[in-house]
Amino acid sequence: MKIGININTCKDAQGNILKAIKEAIFNIDKNISIAVFKDSNLEEYNIKELDFVITLGGDGTILHTARLFSPWDIPILGINIGNLGFLSALDLPGFYDNLEKIINKEYYIDERMMLKCSLGEEEQYINSLNEIVIAKGALSKISRYEIYIDDKLYNTFRADGVIIATPTGSTAYSLSAGGPIVEGGIEAIIITAICPHYLGSRSIVVSSSKTVEIKVFKKQEKVYLTVDGQESFEIYEESIKISKSDIKCKLVRLNDYDYYNILRKKILP
Repeated sequence: MKIGININTCKDAQGNILKAIKEAIFNIDKNISIAVFKDSNLEEYNIKELDFVITLGGDGTILHTARLFSPWDIPILGINIGNLGFLSALDLPGFYDNLEKIINKEYYIDERMMLKCSLGEEEQYINSLNEIVIAKGALSKISRYEIYIDDKLYNTFRADGVIIATPTGSTAYSLSAGGPIVEGGIEAIIITAICPHYLGSRSIVVSSSKTVEIKVFKKQEKVYLTVDGQESFEIYEESIKISKSDIKCKLVRLNDYDYYNILRKKILP
């Protein structure tokens, strides 16, 4: 068995957690191979051979890992050593308690859809697990947006920006902006305006088979596209198309994983 570990070094600056996890794994099976990924050094490893990759951090670490490893179809086991940990399968005590089950592959795969958008004439595709946000750099200013769904005009409004989210991302930025909670395993696209200057502008959930096009009407202000709250690009196109990605994120879940229990404890009041 080959296991990868992608660690948020800010959460484990001294490396004590990483060391303890490696020792716990070797105590069960010394023949397991472990590859530690730091600073996204994927080129040093044959990641296709990994059985799964463990993330040590919070939800942000899982989002980052999903964009790196999902194109290679590698399952992700999230271990929360951060704050919220909504996407994580386990906390540290739970990981140690269930490590033998994990090594014996007594788990299932929770597949989550991702989004893709193309940028530039070369159609560079960017994948996202949570959401893609289009907004001004200075959020005190608003822009006018036109939203098309499969080339049909859905709405025109002025707002700080637009969030295009997956069901996984429905409990993140989209929720804060007034969007609905959509169960993670459903395949759909959620469109939510950020602080719209129009009371009738509401979120809409559409089929994952649709293509969403956002037309941005700007003057001299810069407009940015942000992926999962982590990668940001200044965009020069006035039209951005977003659709379901061919890539899926595979999350490792133990058999007693309870989505609604986690939702109730970590998201709902």
